[in-house]
Amino acid sequence: MTDPSEKGAGLHPAVEALLDRSHRLGADPRNTNYAGGNTSAKGAATDPVTGGDVELVWVKGSGGDLGTLRAEGLAALRLDRLRALRDVYPGVEREDEMVAAFDYCLHGRGGAAPSIDTAMHGLVGAPHVDHLHPDSGIALACAADGEELTRECFGDRVVWVPWRRPGFQLGLDIAAVREAHPAAVGCVLGGHGVTAWGETSEECERNSLYIIRTAEAFLAERGRSEPFGPVRAGFEPLPGDVRLSRAAELAPTIRALASADRPQVGHFTDSEVVLDFLARAEHPRLAALGTSCPDHFLRTKVRPLVLDLPADAPLDEALARLRELHAEYREEYRAYYERHATADSPAMRGADPAIVLVPGVGMFSFGKDKQTARVAGEFYVNAINVMRGAEAVSSYAPIEESEKFRIEYWELEEAKLRRMPPPKPLATRIALVTGGGSGIGRAIAHRLVAEGACVVVADRDAAAAETVAKELGGADRAAAVAVDVTSEEQIAAAFQAAVLAFGGVDLVVNNAGISISKPLLETTTEDWDRQHGIMARGSFLVSREAARVMIEQGLGGDIVYISSKNGVFAGPNNIAYGATKADQAHQVRLLAAELGQHGIRVNGINPDGVVRGSGIFAAGWGAKRAAVYGVPEEKLGEYYAQRTLLKREVLPEHVANAVFALTGGELTHTTGLHIPVDAGVAAAFLR
Repeated sequence: MTDPSEKGAGLHPAVEALLDRSHRLGADPRNTNYAGGNTSAKGAATDPVTGGDVELVWVKGSGGDLGTLRAEGLAALRLDRLRALRDVYPGVEREDEMVAAFDYCLHGRGGAAPSIDTAMHGLVGAPHVDHLHPDSGIALACAADGEELTRECFGDRVVWVPWRRPGFQLGLDIAAVREAHPAAVGCVLGGHGVTAWGETSEECERNSLYIIRTAEAFLAERGRSEPFGPVRAGFEPLPGDVRLSRAAELAPTIRALASADRPQVGHFTDSEVVLDFLARAEHPRLAALGTSCPDHFLRTKVRPLVLDLPADAPLDEALARLRELHAEYREEYRAYYERHATADSPAMRGADPAIVLVPGVGMFSFGKDKQTARVAGEFYVNAINVMRGAEAVSSYAPIEESEKFRIEYWELEEAKLRRMPPPKPLATRIALVTGGGSGIGRAIAHRLVAEGACVVVADRDAAAAETVAKELGGADRAAAVAVDVTSEEQIAAAFQAAVLAFGGVDLVVNNAGISISKPLLETTTEDWDRQHGIMARGSFLVSREAARVMIEQGLGGDIVYISSKNGVFAGPNNIAYGATKADQAHQVRLLAAELGQHGIRVNGINPDGVVRGSGIFAAGWGAKRAAVYGVPEEKLGEYYAQRTLLKREVLPEHVANAVFALTGGELTHTTGLHIPVDAGVAAAFLR
């Protein structure tokens, strides 16, 4: 017999209802944050061994997201075995041991790993249970007089449960609350979130929404209008364009600070919620108190770094102050760790901030990839909403620092981190590829994303750049920018877009180009200027802007030129193209010599005969080269292959492979190198 959760057998009705409910709840950020909370359903299924009925609980597994939950993201456990764990529970001091015991309660094959909240769902007697992290519910949970406010808001329909770290004991506590309060539909968990239950899936969802919406209305009606205090002079939001320009100027330094222990990807937001919070008089006090529920500070760290200067402070002053605050933050974080760490605590994971707040500008958030960085920022917005609600009706009072440490350095959280797959070679690296909308550039962008990088696809053809960015997986992996590389202004704008999208730039590929194939006497000065403007001048401008960002970051970097065999090989009817490729080749050597002191490596790739998929060849270059060599245009790729030593056609993917070889971490001590990717052209051997 097959597990009732498996798609081939058809989903159990309880599972179908659970997934539908989860998707509806998870689709609205007012109900719970990304990957926050869990839902469950109980029901009878057939035991494949005995053929009899067995009572099961299906519960969202560790690490999943309600909005996108699938059947395989559920853990299915036998209720009789799960509830029997009460008889062997060793007490709150050893409750972490119970998570391993959940594995002995699993039913069938596959499914997700049970989460720490499994006990809550299994031990509560109701057939359907929701545990959620709505901002409105957490605002009550983190108010100084949350218990009284909960009673005032809900009467006896929702019961207060004092703070307790998630685990088996919390499950026992909530089960006892339900038994003692038969009229209750759920509870507010101090410092944490809300839990609701129901006899049917519909009733459970209705009760969850009742708690969330009633709390929202209570906060709106009962709360004061300016819970964060009056606007502080000089801390108002800068005008839109000025704000984005200042954010881009700050971003490389802020990313460098957030990456002192390990490289990070960044995310920037200047949403109204963030800007209003930072403009108000109370934001320094509230930010220093740290975030609220466990999900928040696991993502955002115990508190943010906050710049304490007015929005219009001179840039140099702001950068210097950020560096000072970062040094203080690291010292304070280490002291926090040492205050609470015990002999068996996991090692400190890093002392850099995950959230950096700049009044008048916005919020910079960081993580191991773009999604993690973005979600960290979303969680801090949740924290702001919680602070607003708590301050509106009371005062914000998150859990004690020692409890925050117990969550942040929980061995179970450490075990979850150990289970994660190793990072890809280009993880945390941010690349910008010019000419990325087609051909070689498109292939390079695909390879870099496949190896873990975030990629900015830069192309004169905005639609082509957008298409490639969508192919790469969208905003958490790629961004598209329209740029003419002959324009200093457009290049500066492209790099501004890159640092605002991902925090900085680490890897730049100079690939944009055209090919003008004419004899000397037919080559006009306009041909010469256009060819050199795009490739020689354009590469120079892109590299100059890249170096500015990389030097400010202090994280090293890579600049790769897609040059050509024609940079070293002299062929007929090719004066403009060959000369500009030689210019690019020498730029590699010159910049390698100059930028090495900053840890920036500059290398080149010399392809030849890349016909298939090439925008240059499709734009007329192919027909002209075919005429020069006296072959049909459709046979040009084959012709190029036959004149090589390996007799193999060169494709865009082969050039992309060479870019990865130079930047993927194995050639860390190589700079000033040109790699031929031409299947072997003896006349172009480097000497």
